[in-house]
Amino acid sequence: MTVEVRNRIGGQLVEAADGARFERRNPADRRQVVSTAPESTAEDVAAAVDAAMDATTAWRRSTPTRRAEVLGAAARILDRRVGELAAEMVAEEGKPLADATNEASRTPRNLDLYAGEAYRLTGATFPSDDTPLVYSTLDPVGVVGVITPWNFPLNMASRKIGPALAAGNTVVFKPSPMTPLMGDRLAEAFAEAGLPDGVLNVVHGVGAGAMLVADERVAAITFTGSTATGRAIHANIGLGRRVQLELGGKNPIVVLADADLDTAAAVVARSSFSLSGQACTGAGRILVDESVHDALVERIVRLAGAHVLGAGDRPEVTQGPLVDERAVQSMVEATDQAVRDGATLCCGGRPATAGDLAAGNFFPPTVLTDVRPGTPLATREIFGPVIGIERVSGLDEALASANGVEYGLSAAICTRDLAAAQRFAAEIQAGMVRVNRPTVGAAFNAPFGGTKQSGTGLHREQLGPTVMDFYTQLRTVWMGT
Repeated sequence: MTVEVRNRIGGQLVEAADGARFERRNPADRRQVVSTAPESTAEDVAAAVDAAMDATTAWRRSTPTRRAEVLGAAARILDRRVGELAAEMVAEEGKPLADATNEASRTPRNLDLYAGEAYRLTGATFPSDDTPLVYSTLDPVGVVGVITPWNFPLNMASRKIGPALAAGNTVVFKPSPMTPLMGDRLAEAFAEAGLPDGVLNVVHGVGAGAMLVADERVAAITFTGSTATGRAIHANIGLGRRVQLELGGKNPIVVLADADLDTAAAVVARSSFSLSGQACTGAGRILVDESVHDALVERIVRLAGAHVLGAGDRPEVTQGPLVDERAVQSMVEATDQAVRDGATLCCGGRPATAGDLAAGNFFPPTVLTDVRPGTPLATREIFGPVIGIERVSGLDEALASANGVEYGLSAAICTRDLAAAQRFAAEIQAGMVRVNRPTVGAAFNAPFGGTKQSGTGLHREQLGPTVMDFYTQLRTVWMGT
């Protein structure tokens, strides 16, 4: 059954001003239309910002208890619907049911965390020679524009909307056009939880994000997506507005000669092939000491071949489809270019089209060896289950090669040498470092973000103790008698 999604503006469910709509098909079976949504116009986006502006004063003045109650109520609603949400996510986004259930289960936990943050917006007092009291407060910034990707449509959105609302901001939310239904389900939970009209507005469509960025009444933009789009957003944010960007990565895994190779192979497989390689923290570049290269490649290829491709609602499936047909073609082009550049194809490399797979966007785990530094496979984000393996001679060469790209999001090392692990953690140019652990994943209470072209600097953190910094502004008050 196709679900017809609408924009949510000022508490009303509305169509686009010109009535235009777009459809989202099941990536595991392109014959099925899962959802349709409005293709928003500039008029629609402006109306959403109008509604957010109108709601700003009342929500800003709401008590911490009121904000926490709404976030907690939304969390309980989502918690009761985990099974339903996971099934819809499988159909619309494509990930296997176990992964979709995990995401749907984590989303309420995010909102519970941010409900508590409403009570922790504390300031400070300062000694003064000329007035009895000097103190600071943390205030909401105003209207926050939230632009999210399709690969974690509930979790990522809740990590942005939750703290924005807890701080007293109003929000205009633009979900990915690949997952409009998931965006609507999240907003629906907030509406049912009693969030006042206009505090959270939702606009859909391919061009709505750029329109939202262009509206100077939007005080802050938080975006997760491609580095190219992030650069365009950053260039359009003027003085006095703030931007938070979580962008792409070319995340390396270094495997040293002393590593446990079974552990290392499992780390590579989990980092590179889970979620069909469609995670910003996924690893696409494996730097292996030449002394263990062949033995590790054999193990990785074996694990790659063990994956079962198919629709995510089938229990035996471990890898779902890519998000669309363009992504499949991108994997083909990346593989072919790597081979032309001298790489050796060990497995995969062509779309999976046998039987029911022919109707979907399936591409198998793909492993290439003899990848040379500086070639596209070694330097560009692929965003799919295609990895390149490079031979290195020791940690020095591995670090030099790993740091020779524009990205700096996540990185991992596999070794039993504590000194080598500590040196890697200190010298790798990445915002997050894992030792004998996959590059993917996040913790609620730890900062999440990258360096270099993987995100913005001061406000790059998501999650962790600094999560509210982006959504608040500091005010200092001198109180006289």
